[in-house]
Amino acid sequence: MATVAETAQRAPVPEPMVPALYQIQKVRRETHDTFTLDIRPQVQGSIPRFAPGQFNMLYAYGTGEVPISISGDPADTARMVHTIRAVGAVSRALCELKPGGVLGVRGPFGSHWPVDESAGADMVLVAGGIGLAPLRPALYRLLAERGRYGRVVLLYGARTPEDILFHRELKQWRAQFDLEVHVTVDRATSKWQGSVGVVTTLIRKASFDPPSTVALVCGPEVMMRFTIGELQRRGLATESIFLSMERNMKCGIGLCGHCQYGPTFICKDGPVYPYPRIAPAFATREI
Repeated sequence: MATVAETAQRAPVPEPMVPALYQIQKVRRETHDTFTLDIRPQVQGSIPRFAPGQFNMLYAYGTGEVPISISGDPADTARMVHTIRAVGAVSRALCELKPGGVLGVRGPFGSHWPVDESAGADMVLVAGGIGLAPLRPALYRLLAERGRYGRVVLLYGARTPEDILFHRELKQWRAQFDLEVHVTVDRATSKWQGSVGVVTTLIRKASFDPPSTVALVCGPEVMMRFTIGELQRRGLATESIFLSMERNMKCGIGLCGHCQYGPTFICKDGPVYPYPRIAPAFATREI
């Protein structure tokens, strides 16, 4: 009789470059150009487990493939969730899919937010624009294990009130007594009654103890650059700041070299990095 180890060695290993077929269960419009897709394997099977911050390569048949962060709950085994902004041919094709449609999925790939490793710390999540989507799984995990952490703070900035993601959840999160949420917009409308200004202006309003705080930051690079400066001015240690650097990824497994960033490959060594690891490259414009 074969041992468990021998059986495992003979078991087929998923080919990382071959997309699995997934079927769209639900499509939700978040903003005028951003959609959330709930998907499940077309062939009956389990949803791959993922860590907050990881991404999948999504393939729109006949168009191409793009890296998209997983934006759902890591504890949800019934579906995989991605929030996509339609900014190119592939992402537009994905956003045009309807329930019942099929797409290809490879992954999950990449590093993750240090949620489990930060037990006992205050947690500050700073998101700009669609950067809230890669941070949402981390927030789900923090809230599910709320007793393991100190203060939990979400700081979110969008261009306009119409560009704010996850309206219903933001309202629920703001109502929680054990979660501090601040939202701002760059440009207000007549109906907006909240803060106006870039997201970095919220850092001085947030309640956290800098020496025992871990910051998770995701958004446009210029926003992250200024966020790092503000966090450091509040007294946060450089090694306690983590960034998501999703960009230029093609293969997802570090083979093509398209996403090389300094001495690292974003798809394999990232997308989540402790800031000190990429500080030299991050401080150099045009890299």
